[in-house]
Amino acid sequence: MRTLYLPIPQAPSRLAAWLVAVAVVFAGLPLLAHAENSERGERLAGQLCAACHGVHGHSESPIFPRLSAQTPEYLTAQLKGFRDHARGETDARSYMWAIASQLDDATIASLADYYSHQEPVHGTPGDAALLAKGQDLFEHGAPDRGTPACASCHGDEGQGNGTFPRLAGQHREYLQRQIEVFSNGTRANAPVMTAIAHSLDADEAKAVAAWLESR
Repeated sequence: MRTLYLPIPQAPSRLAAWLVAVAVVFAGLPLLAHAENSERGERLAGQLCAACHGVHGHSESPIFPRLSAQTPEYLTAQLKGFRDHARGETDARSYMWAIASQLDDATIASLADYYSHQEPVHGTPGDAALLAKGQDLFEHGAPDRGTPACASCHGDEGQGNGTFPRLAGQHREYLQRQIEVFSNGTRANAPVMTAIAHSLDADEAKAVAAWLESR
């Protein structure tokens, strides 16, 4: 926060006006800090992330997840997880460990804030039967196997909720890959997802991933 030096008026008649001016200046500081944080996040995203994750987080490659409109809580947790090696799947080690090792908490916060304010990518519909199966799994789960509805954590439309990530509009291949690494234990930073991934077969994973990509 910048140090502000405001001269104190000597005339009592001017005191009320000075107090109002001080209130206006300090009320504007959070907005100024947010603007600076967003600008820093945009600059860092262009320098560090866009080559893989696309401009504004609109990744074109299914290897790299779309980051636009992702929840800031999730992005913060994952970047710290990469930095601290809490995420150990192959892709994390190959791409993100080295990059995240250079990020301090303030940098992570600015990137998370930037991407959370970008416009989401909306997918296109695919095979109707596959999407219907995926929607049913997402909305209702598989009660006979104790598999909860994805919507119970990720939101009714897959929009995300705090540390539970946005899944809507994500690459289906990326989503399937994450289900796989949760299932085989190489991504071990979300025990709830590890348990759920074990309860889905390949066809179910494909269906729910396809439906989410279409959102």
